[in-house]
Amino acid sequence: MTNIKKKEDIKIAYFSMEIALESAIKTYSGGLGILAGDTLKSAADLRLPMVGLTLLNDQGYFKQKINKKGEQEELLVNYDFSKLKKLKNKVEIKIGKDRINIGVWQYDIIGNCGFKVPVYFLDAKIKGNNPKYSNLTGQLYRADKDYRLMQEIILGRAGVKIVQSLGHKNIKKFHINEGHGSLAMIEIFNNSKKKNISEKIEEVREKCVFTTHTPIQAGHDVFSVDLMEKYQPDFPFNLPKLITNNEVNMTQVGLYFSSYVNGVALSHRDLSSKMFPGYPIHAITNGVHSQTWTSDEFKEIFDKYIPNWRNSSLSLRNAFNIPLTVIWQTHQKAKKRLIDYVYEKNKIKLDLNTFTIGFARRFTGYKRSILLFHDIKKLLEIHKKVGAIQIIYAGKAHPNDDDGKMMIKNINEIKEKYKKEIKIVFLEGYEMDLAKLMVAGVDVWLNTPLPPNEASGTSGMKAAHNGVPHFSTLDGWWIEGLVNRKTGWAIGDRRSELVLKDLNKKDAESLYEKLEKKILPRYYNMPQNWRETMRYTIAINASFFNTERMLQQYIQEAYL
Repeated sequence: MTNIKKKEDIKIAYFSMEIALESAIKTYSGGLGILAGDTLKSAADLRLPMVGLTLLNDQGYFKQKINKKGEQEELLVNYDFSKLKKLKNKVEIKIGKDRINIGVWQYDIIGNCGFKVPVYFLDAKIKGNNPKYSNLTGQLYRADKDYRLMQEIILGRAGVKIVQSLGHKNIKKFHINEGHGSLAMIEIFNNSKKKNISEKIEEVREKCVFTTHTPIQAGHDVFSVDLMEKYQPDFPFNLPKLITNNEVNMTQVGLYFSSYVNGVALSHRDLSSKMFPGYPIHAITNGVHSQTWTSDEFKEIFDKYIPNWRNSSLSLRNAFNIPLTVIWQTHQKAKKRLIDYVYEKNKIKLDLNTFTIGFARRFTGYKRSILLFHDIKKLLEIHKKVGAIQIIYAGKAHPNDDDGKMMIKNINEIKEKYKKEIKIVFLEGYEMDLAKLMVAGVDVWLNTPLPPNEASGTSGMKAAHNGVPHFSTLDGWWIEGLVNRKTGWAIGDRRSELVLKDLNKKDAESLYEKLEKKILPRYYNMPQNWRETMRYTIAINASFFNTERMLQQYIQEAYL
């Protein structure tokens, strides 16, 4: 690591609406939270003085149940608080004319060398608070606009105050992970002692770094000026170019008040620059925390053949030292663990030697979760004539996303309809522990987003740490990660514009063609070549697409 002395002078406060630390702590819904948790874990490994700020979310996101009709049902869940320590600190913020108190809980991430990175969970359920406010840190991502804005007031404004009250006086950078935390910048602006507006803006910009995570318009929180005035009357409405069309776009606030802004892949930078012209947007491609997402089976062989991998993810490029037979045997152990889990949970007996496709993520329209079944007859024909296939699905749809929920139902209906011809499994309750099982246990990781809607995506990076190649449309990180046949395969061509005409049909045809002519023949008829692909996947993709490399880029480009 270069610039150690300079790095140790930095202190970073990292704000994220969700931070995923472990399955037992239900403070996350998916990719954004996983990325935040992985980032903070790498900070601990790199000895980077960093603190995480998020909401307590004491009712979690939701516990998923699949009913007998194959539909998703949502249950609220209270999680294990024994992992968190309640602190005595409290701060006061204003929501509208009301004053409310915010408390805080702490969780410590301990890095490889014992370095500690604290994560602070903000809690509105404080004695004396009006009951209408005490549940604001209860459920993650309710659709209600008022609730969402009030949550963001707590994250941003109480977050800055909590950091100060806990004695972190020397914060050099406030890193706002997505627009949910942008009101932290307003807190800093309003407290600035500078004499004029332009100096105040400049002071905030010097202190703030902003990461945008989605090219989907609906993914950016937008509130009317009226709603903002109702809850945040001290918002600086008069600043030039901050408000457009009588609306406050929280991503726009983040861009406005930051000295450094980045997208989460090269393609996402290009798309974000078109969405928000006038702002210089950089690219730092996402990664995953190598130790978190490497299965126990692969940890054991990495320890043997790449002894330094826990201290340097880059050293995974030395995977070429691992014999191909060892990689295969290790994968088969992880696969058996997944197959045993499937039987325990769903009573479906999968076969260890049958090619297994894995697909798990948030179920929403643009991710096209059922593209694999676009022409079910074609899929069944490939399954019978070229090589047997079994498929494992998992993932949640947002409670208000009817299209996503319908996809889950459709998959379960297809599973039942064709169960005598092909084995399809849907595993309920997709969370960190299940994700770890799946990314290590399947033979290929499938991803089918409609380009260019995927900002980055990280599940394929987790699979790569376990030698599982990626099979995806050219979107997000995969444009950078694809080395044809060596790390996986592409579905369709690269597209920078969204062209809908016949796209599902074309992409499905490409998917079936690659499966039939490239992937299955390699798996069943060229075992040596398949194992080489697995080894290349670790050496090329796992060694680069990790949060250690990502955070080092943030240190050099954004924090210093």
